[in-house]
Amino acid sequence: MYKILYDFLIKASANRKSQSALEKTTYFLQSLMGIGTGGNTSNSGERSCIEFIIKNFEEPYCIFDVGANKGQYLELSVKTLKNKKYKIHCFEPGKYTFKQLLKKSDLSNSIYFNNIALGKSSEQLNLYYDNPGSGGASFTKRNLEHFNMNFNQSEVVSVSTLDNYCADNKIEKIDLLKLDVEGHEIDVIEGASNLLSNSRITMIVFEFGGCNIDTKTFFQNYYYFFDKYDMKIFRITPSGYLYPINSYREILEQFRTTNFVAMRL
Repeated sequence: MYKILYDFLIKASANRKSQSALEKTTYFLQSLMGIGTGGNTSNSGERSCIEFIIKNFEEPYCIFDVGANKGQYLELSVKTLKNKKYKIHCFEPGKYTFKQLLKKSDLSNSIYFNNIALGKSSEQLNLYYDNPGSGGASFTKRNLEHFNMNFNQSEVVSVSTLDNYCADNKIEKIDLLKLDVEGHEIDVIEGASNLLSNSRITMIVFEFGGCNIDTKTFFQNYYYFFDKYDMKIFRITPSGYLYPINSYREILEQFRTTNFVAMRL
């Protein structure tokens, strides 16, 4: 019966109109799974991870917002953590974008603003972007001609590591590490080997999407990296439900911005 239905649908879909409808349906269904919805904090489900630390960890909470841009995630965090004790460390290397981020300083006196990037080593790197303040700024000169975007502007920025920053500032544990560094998330967590080896980072929220095409990093890289540290990955859905990724499969290589969280259970 299944084969008969399948064969019928194959024949019925053999036209442009049907294929277009299937594509739209696929996009819609994937959006309910969180695939492609990771670029907007209002419907990404990221709030659920902040709520998770409130329910399961003790105050004061320690949150790192790496790739803070203009403070979108910071604003969400402060709103969710209302009446709680916490410290939020923000990192934004771009000079213009950092000035915009500082406008959020009145949100709380428990925010630490850092005009640096985090990576796998302490160094100076070129940060490329199409316009000052771009949310797509990256250490990789991305090819986005298909979106009529040209990453022809750049500036030299300072890069440190998570291990060094925490050692310098006597930070013992990070409850929630949020990464949005346009395809260079692996670099940041490679610079946290000491923290990870000693189980001092509990949750890591990261994006995976089109920028990983330019940096040539795959979901497979993330899966096996976190597996090495006994951390399980969940896909964050718009509802806030965390869907477990129990094994690596090639279908996970979906290059539309999607949020995931890795955590110790």
